[in-house]
Amino acid sequence: MLKLEQKNIIGIAALLIHAAKIDEIYSEKEKKIIFSFVKSNLNNETSVDKIMQEAENLEKNSNQLLNYTKIIKDSSVKIKSEIIEQLWKILISDNNVDLYESNLMRRICGLIYFSDKESGEIKMRLIKSK
Repeated sequence: MLKLEQKNIIGIAALLIHAAKIDEIYSEKEKKIIFSFVKSNLNNETSVDKIMQEAENLEKNSNQLLNYTKIIKDSSVKIKSEIIEQLWKILISDNNVDLYESNLMRRICGLIYFSDKESGEIKMRLIKSK
């Protein structure tokens, strides 16, 4: 897993939460995926629950994807790939990717300069491994 700065983890977790809520259902399964991402990326003993709370507040009080994606845009391809994978894990967790979710992924990929083709390959790999 990647080790990221705490403020970046909060922003990325907020983006993951935004993706989870796009279908208006923020399930326990989705929360667990995000919780696991946060936990595996913390450098220190900061409470995962505290980070999750901050990320949920950030997501609730922000309505622009740009706030979340600018953190990722300047990251390495490896970090972008990991984040896209986390997003797809959330979106396919309910076995139904709707038009809003697909559109969100295309917009995010465009904003962080990540290819749709690679995103699609990650999605298919995750679906096959379910």
